[in-house]
Amino acid sequence: MAQKVQLDQEAFSCSICLDLLKDPVTIPCGHSYCMNCIKTHWDEEEEKRIHSCPQCRQTFTPRPVLLKNTMLAVLVEELKKTGLQAAPADHCYAGPEDVACDVCTGRKLKALKSCLVCLVSYCEKHLQPHFESPAFEKHKLVEPSKKLQENICSRHDEVMKMFSAAAERTERQRQLEVSQQNIQQRIQDREKDVKVLQQEVEAINHSADKAVEDSEKIFTELIRLMEKRRSDVKQQVRSQQETEVSRVKELQEKLEQEITELKRKDAELKQLSHTEDHNQFLHNCPSLSALSESTDSSSINICPLRYFEDVTAAVSEVRDKLQDALSEKWTNISLTVTEVDVDLMSDPQPEPKTRAEFLKYSREITLDPNTAHTQLLLSEGNRKATLMREEQWYSHHPDRFIKCSQVLSRESLSGRCYWEVEWRGRVCVAVAYKNIRRAGWSDECRFGLNDKSWALDFDYDSYHFLYSNVKSLVSDHQSSTVGVYLDHSAGILSFYSVSETMTLLHRVQTTFTQPLYAGLSFCCYEDTVEFCKLK
Repeated sequence: MAQKVQLDQEAFSCSICLDLLKDPVTIPCGHSYCMNCIKTHWDEEEEKRIHSCPQCRQTFTPRPVLLKNTMLAVLVEELKKTGLQAAPADHCYAGPEDVACDVCTGRKLKALKSCLVCLVSYCEKHLQPHFESPAFEKHKLVEPSKKLQENICSRHDEVMKMFSAAAERTERQRQLEVSQQNIQQRIQDREKDVKVLQQEVEAINHSADKAVEDSEKIFTELIRLMEKRRSDVKQQVRSQQETEVSRVKELQEKLEQEITELKRKDAELKQLSHTEDHNQFLHNCPSLSALSESTDSSSINICPLRYFEDVTAAVSEVRDKLQDALSEKWTNISLTVTEVDVDLMSDPQPEPKTRAEFLKYSREITLDPNTAHTQLLLSEGNRKATLMREEQWYSHHPDRFIKCSQVLSRESLSGRCYWEVEWRGRVCVAVAYKNIRRAGWSDECRFGLNDKSWALDFDYDSYHFLYSNVKSLVSDHQSSTVGVYLDHSAGILSFYSVSETMTLLHRVQTTFTQPLYAGLSFCCYEDTVEFCKLK
């Protein structure tokens, strides 16, 4: 009997303990186990009240009664006596990282191939039918794979046909190429952004270095001017001191000489008065010389405690005015520095909604007399401008508007800032680059008629916005006060009618390439615009 049996040890091994069956039992699904192994397995499942086969996972309710398989027990004992077919070497069995044969029971062998049609992996033994039977000729064998389930179509829940996979591969390949192109484009864009940011760093450093250098020069000039004025005052005081001391000493010497002469005369008269000889007295009396003219005491003008105190008072007044000017302008300087705002890739700041929010960015703006047309009268500390019939006295300056009745602010505008104006007549409020043309009547000079300026024109009954010589009606909402909001880095310029509420008149979204300056333009005599004090 032993010579007829060609089964290996794997066929008579328990899939739980992997040893030869001991007291073999066969459960209802047909699989056999050691009695003790299957009892222990079902004891662990007792709480679930469902008992399953460790191999096929078929469940049984209630728990089957286990009976020893006598025939299988005899066969195992007989095989122990006659010997078994040599078992495969350990390296032929599938480990945790290997693809196991899906057909083997118990301890599984390594798969030699996987079939993309069957979606099953086979060891060398179980693969033979694929080589021997014509039924498997069209099956596709590949290297062992644990990902055979990926060949199941998620839409149809069946094995994908080879031509479908090829077509899908073509489509996915096209999508892949599109994704690669997008990634490459994004890489190029990010590299450009990095280059732009590097240029931004260089521009910031250059601008900061130049601002420090220029400020140092200006403060050095100011210090040099102060030193010169100090030296001038000192020299003038010392010179005047020398002159006055010399004059006083000259008068002092004259008075001392007069005192000496008076004392000598006094001695002569005293001696003559004591002469006892009457004839001698009368003889000597006419010979006494007459007194010289006395110095007029009223010519000696003494002003105690006054000498050079007026100089100290005048210098103190200069100091106080300089301190006030520095205190007033230092706020603008500090605000200008802190409002330097480099726009990176962060979200832009939301535009204010209420007047209180706008006032957080308020700027004090004054007009630059060096840019004012000669018929513009500046007043209220250069915050107000009025178009006059007669020309004002201004010195020649290359920044002055020659023909157009316009003026620019002294302060440059960058970052976020807000200001308000009160107007009367036909005027316009604008912002412009500093390099706007100043001479002539051409559009290159006039606010709103070129690409270097943006203007809101106030007519008697309407508002118009002008840019690059394009005029558009924006609102008929009238208010004598208009607010202007600028977010330089975000490229936002907004005009608001200011009353109890803020009414948007016009909003510009663009890119500003230079610092801006507030501007005013006038049409008729006696028209006025004044920058409001907001702080």
